[in-house]
Amino acid sequence: MPLPRLLAEFNKVATNRLIGLVADRLPGFALVGHKGRTSGRDYWTPVTLFERPGGYRIALTYGQGDWVRNVMNAGRAQVITGGEVREIANPRVVHDPQHAGVPLAVQGMLWLARVDDFLLVDDVSDSAPRGAERVDSEPTRSSWASSR
Repeated sequence: MPLPRLLAEFNKVATNRLIGLVADRLPGFALVGHKGRTSGRDYWTPVTLFERPGGYRIALTYGQGDWVRNVMNAGRAQVITGGEVREIANPRVVHDPQHAGVPLAVQGMLWLARVDDFLLVDDVSDSAPRGAERVDSEPTRSSWASSR
């Protein structure tokens, strides 16, 4: 069960704007760049991200919100992690109550929050096809989306 919607709304307005300032450089955090399904606007959403062989695992702390649907619909996006932009593709949601590949301390927090769903994505930075849909803007405060 993801975190409550009211908390998601608070984070959208307050916390995400603060964490967005450093999420692309903090260990365990990243910014996901995606295009709105209907608006076509560029968004950058702060997320909790963990490396896995061939890609990343993103904790869905607020369930499958708009940003997840945007990435699933497009089939690709970008992440900025460690100050580096990476192309990601092949998004899929998995239910993993064991929290495999997540640091032990974070596993405990996810367990307490009842977060068992993750978005798995593959890092395709070296094999991204030309002309693939990309987020063209740099992250700005006005482009940060809800992480729910």
